[in-house]
Amino acid sequence: MKFLSKLLLLAIIATASVSCSDDDDAPVTPPSGDPTIADLVTENDQFSSLLAALERTDLVTPFVGGSGNLTVFAPTNDAFSAFLQDNGFSSLDEVPEDLLREVLLNHVVTGRVLAADLSTGYVNSLGIGSASEANLSLFINTENGVTVNGVSSVTTPDIVATNGVVHEVDAVIGLPSVVTQALANPEFSTLVAALQRASTETTNYVDILSGSESSPFTVFAPTNSAFEDLLAALGVQSLNDIAPETLATVLEYHVIAGSNVRSGDLTTGLSATTLQGEDLVFDLSDNPQISDASTINANIDVVDVQTNNGVVHAVDKVLLPNEILDVIDPTITGLAMMNDDLSSLVAALQYTGLDDVLADRAADYTVFAPTNAAFATFLGNNALEDLPVEVVTQVLLNHVLSGTALSTDLSTSYTNSLATYGDTENNLSFYINVENGVVLNGISEVTGANNEAANGVVHIVDEVIELPTVVTFATADPNFSALAGALQAADTDFVNVLSGTANSPFTVFAPVNSAFDAITVPDEPTLSAVLSHHVIAESNIRSGDLTDGASVPSLEGSNITVTLPGTGENIADLTDGAGNTEIGVIAVDVQATNGVIHAIDTVMLPEE
Repeated sequence: MKFLSKLLLLAIIATASVSCSDDDDAPVTPPSGDPTIADLVTENDQFSSLLAALERTDLVTPFVGGSGNLTVFAPTNDAFSAFLQDNGFSSLDEVPEDLLREVLLNHVVTGRVLAADLSTGYVNSLGIGSASEANLSLFINTENGVTVNGVSSVTTPDIVATNGVVHEVDAVIGLPSVVTQALANPEFSTLVAALQRASTETTNYVDILSGSESSPFTVFAPTNSAFEDLLAALGVQSLNDIAPETLATVLEYHVIAGSNVRSGDLTTGLSATTLQGEDLVFDLSDNPQISDASTINANIDVVDVQTNNGVVHAVDKVLLPNEILDVIDPTITGLAMMNDDLSSLVAALQYTGLDDVLADRAADYTVFAPTNAAFATFLGNNALEDLPVEVVTQVLLNHVLSGTALSTDLSTSYTNSLATYGDTENNLSFYINVENGVVLNGISEVTGANNEAANGVVHIVDEVIELPTVVTFATADPNFSALAGALQAADTDFVNVLSGTANSPFTVFAPVNSAFDAITVPDEPTLSAVLSHHVIAESNIRSGDLTDGASVPSLEGSNITVTLPGTGENIADLTDGAGNTEIGVIAVDVQATNGVIHAIDTVMLPEE
């Protein structure tokens, strides 16, 4: 950008350019008599106050009257009178000598720099502030004449001496604060406006960053273009569209209090706590950058603008803490917190610690979020804290899918939630049916879809999706409707047995509807025997556990034998107790909390 190119040019003025010979730098012929800068000050009545100040601080000979090249911005008597009045001094003698000395040195730049050589940007004076042993920075603005630090204008340039040049100025250049440099540089005008808008009667950020309390400050100052990018991202026209308290939080995130952190102090991985309370992390592996709570780093474009109460570094992005991102670009947790009808869900997330999990911006989730009414039904007369935290954790995880799935991405099928089976890493299955709306595990319907968040999407649902049993999937999946009817018709209470934990876990080989269509469903007691022959008790046998030739007894008593691989497209073949072969396993690993289901294409018959 134009601003930065000017800064790069000015950055070398105090080094290479200012050390050139008089013949190269001084097209203006020095006055007769070869006066030094000290001579010019002494012989000009307009500089009598400056001379008195130099004499009082012993700066005449070593710094102004000696050899070498210097550039002096020389305040007039009127400038000194205004300085004394503005600071409550009746005379120069009342100004502390150490302070006066640094103020005077803040008017001196190493090297001879004529007005024509000046351009907009930063140079270092010989002054040393109280925040650091580093030289103070001067901001030169040449857009309309020559102005220094936004407070002092050159009225008579290029008064040439044998050992440098004097530029007469109309105001004393006081020791700059952070605010001085923000006000002086037009590229920080939006930052200044933000500081003013965020200030209150009790917290005035301009006053704070101008003073010494909690100083020194390290300020990462966003440029005007950085603020423009922020406004565009928020879809607003101006700072007036942002609440003052929001601006205050953002601005405090740009300030490190109690430290004058210069560029040489930064290292990759360094973490620093801001005035707002959250941390900034630095990365110098390529260009110097700052990591905030967002996924976009800020480049540090200009470094080490040294002031009397801190140091300023210019950045090309407004840094955003989590506190603000959760409002303007909320995570799933933030989205839930902003919805009054999800307050019970928020309480459950906080109870289990999953609020932090669903606030992770590096992750990607789909969450089916039960309403307050859904939680009230789920809890009944219990309080949330009456339930073990481990149980609530698994129930909540059973509402979460990995990845982002909008309603248009959903289809009638099985997937896995983040809940797990027992102490294993096997995720529980999750059945989605989109034939008539979106119904989950046969019990919970989506009522508010596609609430997008920074790390996924939220679908609001009308029922808490409890942890599934084998019966949950038998009743939820229309492909098992004939099986569900048979289970309910049997004299044996299979629904109660396969919903419970006695003799669990169960491995169920579940015939699909077409399998029942191929037979005449028997009456009792044969029906119960047939259904029992499809269940293996006290075993959660997943597809990876099947081995060729394995033979295991069913709940009915006769064995089921496994053949691997299966014929055709079958995952495996089974031989039932009656000796029927090539019974195809066509889908596997529908995992419930009390067992696992595998779909088969034929009803199996026991030995008797």
